Amino acid sequence: MTVTDGSPVTIVATDADDQPRRTPELEELYRGFESELLVPLWTEIGDLMPPTPRSKAVPHLWRWDRLLPMAERAGRLVPVGRGGERRAIALANPGLGGRPFATPTLWAAIQYLNPGEDAPVHRHTQNAFRFVVEGEGVWTVVDGDPVAMRRGDFLPQAGWHWHGHHNDTDAPMAWIDGLDIPFQHLVESTFFEFGPDEVETRETPQRSRSERLWGHPGLRPLTHLEPTPATPLLAYRWEYTDRALAEQLALEAEGHRATVEPGHAAVRYTNPTTGGDVMPTVRAEFHRLAPDTATAPRQEVGSSVFQVFDGTGQVTVGRQSWSVQRGDLFVVPSWQPLTLATEGGLDLFRFSDAPIFERLHQHRVQYKETAQ
Repeated sequence: MTVTDGSPVTIVATDADDQPRRTPELEELYRGFESELLVPLWTEIGDLMPPTPRSKAVPHLWRWDRLLPMAERAGRLVPVGRGGERRAIALANPGLGGRPFATPTLWAAIQYLNPGEDAPVHRHTQNAFRFVVEGEGVWTVVDGDPVAMRRGDFLPQAGWHWHGHHNDTDAPMAWIDGLDIPFQHLVESTFFEFGPDEVETRETPQRSRSERLWGHPGLRPLTHLEPTPATPLLAYRWEYTDRALAEQLALEAEGHRATVEPGHAAVRYTNPTTGGDVMPTVRAEFHRLAPDTATAPRQEVGSSVFQVFDGTGQVTVGRQSWSVQRGDLFVVPSWQPLTLATEGGLDLFRFSDAPIFERLHQHRVQYKETAQ
């Protein structure tokens, strides 16, 4: 079957064993279906209801040492301001027909800001975050709250909040943006609104107001007891992430079972008002593999994007396998098995669309046993 806007539906009838025998009467019936824009299930069920998920996205790797020079060149050639809004370069999965989507639900892009530049203020319904693999000096200002961006920091920002960025230093900076643009585009729910051309505050505090209120582990202000759909904490600092991962592996070395699997420590960024995911459509995690560690193959409904924060390793997604290093990004489509291995140690940031599928009761994870 082929469907295009405004054109008839075409039903392809075959003489396959699972299809009725082609006769003049059947052909006439199919022509009647086409004229009324009807499609019989028996001609499409194999494509619509496969036995396991079949993602249009494919496993793919983007090399940081190729992305960053192109972003630097864009910084020299492409102004930032109204019109383009952001000097952001999206990862386009080769299986998605040229769309600027990393997966069918997730957007990932490298954003680049020159010294003294502003990325103008706007807001949108898409949930977003920034993750910094190297550098510092940019402040993201969310609803007037300036938040410093530094290496290893995870900076979430829920949909429909005013935000802009300002580089207060004499050096450029690049980072990774993640959003649920493809998902909201698919379900036709997006809104967007322009704000001021320049970021409204030039303050550069070490700690944002959100951190001063929410950045105290295990402590919650009594003035904010109602749950919020997305995290009110605008910065999850690397020092705490690093310490949590190191302690997991230290406990394992002391004989305690504290990690996901031997040599594999992992943490999930959470909303302090609920304990759930940081945003309704995005899950964010950090994974650390100790030296000489390999993970069991893992399959999951829904897609993920990983960025190597530090170290080197071997990544296998489906039938694709790559050696990876700092900054490299790769995609894991739905139900494609993922295996990670490292000799010297590997740190990985990961974000996924798992909250969507969990709310729909469609989420599923499967581990495969490895040969001994």
